[in-house]
Amino acid sequence: MKVEENVYLCKLFDAYGELLSLGQKKILSYYLDNDLTLSEIAENLGISRQAIRDSILKAENKLRRYEEKLCFIKKIEAYQKEVENLKLKQKK
Repeated sequence: MKVEENVYLCKLFDAYGELLSLGQKKILSYYLDNDLTLSEIAENLGISRQAIRDSILKAENKLRRYEEKLCFIKKIEAYQKEVENLKLKQKK
């Protein structure tokens, strides 16, 4: 996974993570927050590596759909950009 994609997924997880199932939240937390591999997560939870991969992909797709509909991250980034622009104007 590219760094930019991982950062974006972390933002999505921060914004919409509470809307995921407990299992998906736990797995994504292991994956994103603790930087564990699929094999390490599978070993910790006693399930297959493929089940972990599937859960991560489903959760990621769900998070992306939430953002498509709600645009929360997009709005926050637009506000942050506007604040930066205002700060630059004040310095001039």
